[in-house]
Amino acid sequence: MKAKHMKTQGSGSRWVTVMGVAALLFAAVSGGYASAQIPSPAATAATAAPSSEAAPLNVVPADTGEDDHSHGLQALHGGTMVPLEWMPPGTSASPLPSDRIFPPQQLTIRFNHKKHVQELQQPCKVCHSAAYASKRSSDSLLPNPAKTCDNCHEADHSNLANVTTTGEPTGRCTFCHLGDKAGEKGKVAKLVLPEPNLRMNHAAHIGRNIQCAQCHGAIEQLELATREQLPRMAGCFQCHAKSGPSQGEARGACTNCHLTEPSGRMLTTFSTGELKPPAWLHGAAHTPDWLERHKGVAGANSELCGSCHASSFCADCHDGKVRPRDVHPNDWISMHAQAARQDNPRCTSCHQQTSFCADCHRRVGVARDSASDNRMAGRRFHPSPEIWTQAPRSAMHHSWEAERNINACVSCHSERDCATCHATKGVRGGSGVNPHPPTFVGECRNAFQRNPRPCLVCHTENDFQLGPCR
Repeated sequence: MKAKHMKTQGSGSRWVTVMGVAALLFAAVSGGYASAQIPSPAATAATAAPSSEAAPLNVVPADTGEDDHSHGLQALHGGTMVPLEWMPPGTSASPLPSDRIFPPQQLTIRFNHKKHVQELQQPCKVCHSAAYASKRSSDSLLPNPAKTCDNCHEADHSNLANVTTTGEPTGRCTFCHLGDKAGEKGKVAKLVLPEPNLRMNHAAHIGRNIQCAQCHGAIEQLELATREQLPRMAGCFQCHAKSGPSQGEARGACTNCHLTEPSGRMLTTFSTGELKPPAWLHGAAHTPDWLERHKGVAGANSELCGSCHASSFCADCHDGKVRPRDVHPNDWISMHAQAARQDNPRCTSCHQQTSFCADCHRRVGVARDSASDNRMAGRRFHPSPEIWTQAPRSAMHHSWEAERNINACVSCHSERDCATCHATKGVRGGSGVNPHPPTFVGECRNAFQRNPRPCLVCHTENDFQLGPCR
């Protein structure tokens, strides 16, 4: 069947010849997503062959008005930006598909979807019939040129090592394949469409009457389909994030679509980089402030974190087995004392204070039980007794520090140290120094009934001072 020629709007006397090469839309789903790397359109032009001989495969007539080779090289002619409503659902949340899921591709072919779909009324299934039975993302969804393209174009692809043509412009290799020597010696530039790092069952979606545009956008409005027409996860969530009966069989588990490790967790490391959550997914984007924010996200949805991380990943950091180098600034040694007083960040999240803190203080000679030969003359951890233990009380008094953060005290001291001063005389060597405020007598009954143990650190059960509290 002869290829049909139709005028383009605003092209004057130039004509666009209809191509039968497959649309790259579904092929991209089986291949990946990145900007197409294509030679200049000018590279496809060549001089016309003598009229008495059949034109070589690599020759396209000079500007005879039969074809405009500037079409079919981009999504819209001239590089115009594609309107958002023509893009795949979810593009507003994810402007570009993930390189981790859809590795970069190289398109070495030109094609005009709008010409085929709108003007020639060719449905997607004509070129992409393989998609209707495909159950794996690794399936090739490109059309078979011998069965599809050759129906309209003046070429015979039944033997790819020896493609023949009648010499008509629409059948020459350079009409579809880029490069001024396309087809020479039976070779054309390789089309690179890597397999996506994703599970995809086209047949299941089509069987549920999910049309191509619901995942790929308005392809019928575009010329060349590139990585930008691949699905966005935010668009997938329109079906896969529903709850209750409305979800149907559109499961929302991460591993429903994402590849997994033998352990069952998501595979996150690929040759194109590490897969991390997008910003719109429960605020879980691993931005520079993630160390501070992750506790809120993990607390609200620990199952989300568990999709990629084992519990040991959290425990190794929070139990102190791993020392994250980006937790504290470089001058932390000089700053940590003030932070420990305020308990920000919470020291016990990573450190065992009674061992980690005390061991360091002993080494530098500021702990009360430091070896005598390691103590530096005049070095004290706390202020002088006049400020730290004796009245009047101030913001530097030990009572204020204990109320502010008792954890800092117990990193070096035990209850026995407190009882030495505050216990009733004769109890555990106590001196009878009352640590309670004047109004405590009226409040102690509730405290004693709720938990008497703290009271019995300094008092015996028959201590008369406990009478008002019983």
